[in-house]
Amino acid sequence: MTDTLRELAIVLGRIVSILPLVLVMTLFMGRRSIGELPVFDFLTIITLSAVVGADIADPKIEHLHTAFAIVVIALFSRFTAYLKIRHRKLGRAITFEPVVVIQDGQFVVKNIKRIRYSLDNILSLLREKDIFDINEVHLGIIEGSGNLSILKKGAASSVTRKDLGISDQSVTIGFPVVVEGTLYESVLLDFSLTEEWLRNQLVNRGINRLDDIFFASIDTNKNIHITMKQQSLSTPSIYH
Repeated sequence: MTDTLRELAIVLGRIVSILPLVLVMTLFMGRRSIGELPVFDFLTIITLSAVVGADIADPKIEHLHTAFAIVVIALFSRFTAYLKIRHRKLGRAITFEPVVVIQDGQFVVKNIKRIRYSLDNILSLLREKDIFDINEVHLGIIEGSGNLSILKKGAASSVTRKDLGISDQSVTIGFPVVVEGTLYESVLLDFSLTEEWLRNQLVNRGINRLDDIFFASIDTNKNIHITMKQQSLSTPSIYH
């Protein structure tokens, strides 16, 4: 019983002493480690968590060694941040570059596959930006932190609508009807349409196989918007 109480007292003392140190060192590393998590900062936070967690959970670990490790990690992170600012090539090498995934209302298939995002991931990120029709997007960029940045087309900008004094704002929603070659028949039924109607629309555009379609959506006006799996899009290079 005495040994248990002693170990619990050690754990309590470690928590009280180590957390203020972690707070100071996190503030020392800079605001970027808190506000956003590029890959290197993410690894730094994980390492700090592992070191602190092991120290608190296992009284056998030397407490001074843990404190030393925390200080060294913070100094290394601060030094790396300095190098990233001074040397752009190094910064690009240890962080993820921004990647264009939408251009002029079209998904950039090769870039989406390269960063291993699923179509569902991007559609979810678009909805978080209050965008329910890809045709409204001029440029969509996955940032190094994994967030999606959007530049809307001029006609879809809410600021432009206000500037024009338009009070009745129409809402455009694109419902996925074909996703990576798979047909969602239930969406067609909701619009009182048939698969034959859809295939006729595709043939009119020179598309004979659903398997060639990466993404297709239909809006309330029964307009179809299509992104093909094979593209010849030339995307701009985006750097930090």
